[in-house]
Amino acid sequence: MKRRIEIGILYSRSGNYQLLSDACRAGAMSAIAAVNRDTALGVALVPVERDPEGRVERYAPLCEEILRDTEARHVIGCITSWSRKEVIPVLEKTGGTLWYACPYEGFESNDHVVYMHACPNQHLVPLLGHVVPRFGADAFLIGSNYIWGWETNRVARDLVGDAGGRVLGERYLPLGDTDVSRLIDEIRATRPNFVLNHLIGPSSYAFFAAYEELAREDPYFAAASCPILSCNLTEIELPAIGAAAEGHIAVGPYFHDRTKPWPDHAAEPAFAARPSSFFAAAYSAVLVLADRLSADLDGQTAQRVPDFAGRLFATPFGEIAIDPQTQHASLPVRIGRVREGGFDVVEESARRVDPDPYLSRYDPTRVFPRPVLRAVS
Repeated sequence: MKRRIEIGILYSRSGNYQLLSDACRAGAMSAIAAVNRDTALGVALVPVERDPEGRVERYAPLCEEILRDTEARHVIGCITSWSRKEVIPVLEKTGGTLWYACPYEGFESNDHVVYMHACPNQHLVPLLGHVVPRFGADAFLIGSNYIWGWETNRVARDLVGDAGGRVLGERYLPLGDTDVSRLIDEIRATRPNFVLNHLIGPSSYAFFAAYEELAREDPYFAAASCPILSCNLTEIELPAIGAAAEGHIAVGPYFHDRTKPWPDHAAEPAFAARPSSFFAAAYSAVLVLADRLSADLDGQTAQRVPDFAGRLFATPFGEIAIDPQTQHASLPVRIGRVREGGFDVVEESARRVDPDPYLSRYDPTRVFPRPVLRAVS
């Protein structure tokens, strides 16, 4: 008999980042179904779902409701860093654990959060390390006006300086704002080597469309010469952007190989047909959690953070590890260029990249090597 264990699902079904949220929710629910079919696992997972409706003030109360009113101690959920930071005090008070399946800005580690997607040394650092030698180091930084945009661009400013480049502009839009004309005018005037885009949802889609129009007027801004770079662009949003995304560059631990089907044929069909790193990270979170719950002989893992030391986990990313100190996943790093509604991988790491959320091991001379100067007399 499988032991039935409730787990929370905390994703919005509407709002500015609905496509990302739908992908994560579909990944989690598909993995729950896969775990429940697997006779080798001793647990059956029972989802307890709440919908914050894209309103940040609802995340903490609904997370507390899950942890207070049900037997769930683990919650798969949250998209934005804003919502993640809202629920952390609830997790600390109740002893719950959040499994977070989105890329984020780093500089955080919490005993009550397992970080299943990329942090800066797994997204922004390798992305700029790939782009700067090919396009140049002068950047224009844009983002939605909240934690993800602010903090990722703060790191980007330092990286651009390490690469010998200049930040020619840095601008933000309120969440959901689609008036990008000022951004386009400033980019046209400053002529950077690339645009680093941390807008989310409709703001990002509007920017891609306007940038495509700019490239028609001035070929300098074509993707082949001045690309838009993204740390959170995946397959799930490409239909919303359309042809305007063609040729632009993104980084992530997973891009779907269009020649191969998603391995779980029973996964939600709409997302299994176009899986993304958000779908894969939420799916992986459930698999790792189920592995630890199933291996727990005394039934206590559901009441605390699982033990990750010395373990490898089979996931859609490949074999990954979870760093027991920071609870961040080791992940592959892949650079993708948009082509015909998907991504062509143009560079990837030879092995898993260990998480370094505080960039304590970052060495600019390795990422942005420069000619060695020799003193002469």
